[in-house]
Amino acid sequence: MRLSGALLFAAATAVVSASNVLELTPSNWDTTVGQGKPGLVEFFAPWCGHCKNLAPVYEQVADAYAHAKDKVIVAKVDADGEGKPLGTKFGVSGYPTLKWFNGDGTYEPYEGGRDFDALVGFISQKSGVKSNIKPPPPPDTLILDVHSFDNVALDSEKDVLVSFTAPWCGHCKNMKPTYEKVAQTFKPESNCIVANVDGDDAKNKDLAKKYGVSSFPTIKFFAKGTTEPEAYEGGRTEADFVEFLNKKCGTHRAVGGGLSDQAGRHPEFDALASKFFVAVGDARASLLEEASALAASAGVASKHYLRVMEKLVNGTEGYLEKETKRLESILKKRSLAPAKLDEIKIKSNILAAFKPAVEEEAETKRDTAEL
Repeated sequence: MRLSGALLFAAATAVVSASNVLELTPSNWDTTVGQGKPGLVEFFAPWCGHCKNLAPVYEQVADAYAHAKDKVIVAKVDADGEGKPLGTKFGVSGYPTLKWFNGDGTYEPYEGGRDFDALVGFISQKSGVKSNIKPPPPPDTLILDVHSFDNVALDSEKDVLVSFTAPWCGHCKNMKPTYEKVAQTFKPESNCIVANVDGDDAKNKDLAKKYGVSSFPTIKFFAKGTTEPEAYEGGRTEADFVEFLNKKCGTHRAVGGGLSDQAGRHPEFDALASKFFVAVGDARASLLEEASALAASAGVASKHYLRVMEKLVNGTEGYLEKETKRLESILKKRSLAPAKLDEIKIKSNILAAFKPAVEEEAETKRDTAEL
């Protein structure tokens, strides 16, 4: 049997508009809730702006448990329409109100975040039912709460940037992708931490109040060795955050990840490198000895300066040019672990301290070829 165009359109519309959110009314409430299956119930009003914002997220949450309708309920009640008696019965005074109902009908208010991850995490925790959505990788931003805050933000050996945000805050949502990128960039820095606190979470409200958080997002910087934070008042671009943290933490991270061109560079060694290439004979040997003595107090990166000098003293042909090209090629591919890429970037930066010599070597080769 063929369906008419109108019937086909109606069928297609029904499929598209099908929802896994169960609609509850006074007529089906008692046969659904308290009958063994736990569930989350949203009490909403059609005219409510916050309800409209929550609606697509709530649909996704219901989809995540569509495979387990016999174990857990994701439902809604029009508490300003047909379901108004239910709203009155359960003390609903604002919209949207979410409540968790146990299998026996007892209930408690839901006071967590209203984003997808928060809702799904809550339902899975309460019901023991896993969603059918593959969880995203854990964020690079360290999430703190009232229980973990002091151990991290007030650690005397760490510099910590903390954003206080709220799940419903539009400015927070706009900032989140950028803040995540910054957290990823600074992840290799064990003592320069990028963290976040849900300042609207009931358990964290006293913490937010303690640090004078009156709006979202509020960003504070906790410097090592201090307990009183500094208000972050800079811009909210990736470059702004990276510049601020590099200055405060003494790091050399680059926008987009990795290290900047100054990472690993040492002013005194840079000066010696410049002198080294205008020196000849015994003067070079003397400068190498001076560099070796300085290396004892200059840190790990100094060994790379010494290695370059030793290669050149030994007359390794074309070392600077070849090694520079090799390291640049590796950095472009970015196929190694972040720590290894940082190490290679430092070596490349130190080779750049000898850049005049690289250019001179290339010019000499060109002149020879022309002759």
